Amino acid sequence: MSYEIATIPGDGIGPEVVDETLPLLHEAASRHDVEVEFTEYDWGTERYMETGEMMPDDALNRIVDADSILLGAVGHPEVPDHITLHGLLLPIRKGFNQQVCKRPSILFEGVESPLRGYESGDIDFVVYRENTEGEYSDAGGRVHEGFDHEVAIQSAVHTREGTETIVRAAFEAATEREGQLTSITKSNAQAFSMTFWDDVVEDVATDYPDVEVESLLIDAGSMDLVRRPEEFDVLVASNLFGDILTDIGAIVSGSMGLAPSGNINVDGEYPSMFEPVHGSAPDIVGQGVANPMATVLSAAMLFEDLGEEPVSDALWSAVRAVLADDDAPATPDLGGSASTGEVVAAIEERL
Repeated sequence: MSYEIATIPGDGIGPEVVDETLPLLHEAASRHDVEVEFTEYDWGTERYMETGEMMPDDALNRIVDADSILLGAVGHPEVPDHITLHGLLLPIRKGFNQQVCKRPSILFEGVESPLRGYESGDIDFVVYRENTEGEYSDAGGRVHEGFDHEVAIQSAVHTREGTETIVRAAFEAATEREGQLTSITKSNAQAFSMTFWDDVVEDVATDYPDVEVESLLIDAGSMDLVRRPEEFDVLVASNLFGDILTDIGAIVSGSMGLAPSGNINVDGEYPSMFEPVHGSAPDIVGQGVANPMATVLSAAMLFEDLGEEPVSDALWSAVRAVLADDDAPATPDLGGSASTGEVVAAIEERL
């Protein structure tokens, strides 16, 4: 099979990590008779500072026929985050109806959690985050700006179709894993939107009688991800709450540099997009020490989504092998001093 992948290296460490990683992805694919063509788009903050736009007006039309999208990072210390996110990342998620955000958190062998007493495999859960509506719907506005009576309104929007899509995806995942699902809400304070969410979870649960369902409030759920992460399997949450939970998940499992992510279009009408969770990391830009593993694992999720499981499995296995080897190079976030390129080379050796 042959695939066209739209590649948006983006900002910060994104371009340097993507540049180091693409030859590895070519190699992994070719070993399984899969051809990939990466078409690069120089969209991001540098473009914004030159033109006032993160990407051109017809950006989505340019990449709509791609089989998938690989994103490096979005964000720049000199540009407010709401501009960078609303100028690139969120328009792609919403424009391509990428309703499901899937983010696994795994404590790999050879990686130390900041939590005491946890060993490899003790932490292994996945968060399903609603990705196109909820608290990030961009419904609202500001009026009377600059005056004492200035008003800002930000409204969350939860549709039954959108909520059921993410909830059902999480239940499906739970049936393939340990049969346990935790729904994270704030129903005690948000008596309309979150009780609606609870109702949808209850309705969908009837189709999955073998899945054990737990419901937690976001504050308790956040504490429990630190206090008892080993007890979680699949978590499902709204856009904002899922955003919070996935960052906690990345940290308790060892490093933001190990956290992959997928933005999934469930019906296949549009391309899905895969990206590392670590962001643009402006503090280490240009040093060549960014951990490439989150990007490699995001690409592994990309290949799995395309139906190329052998390529995906090879990348996961190679990353695991490097992490488990005490003599393998490691980037500073994992306590080593290796460069991005050295870690990529070590992964390639273990394909």
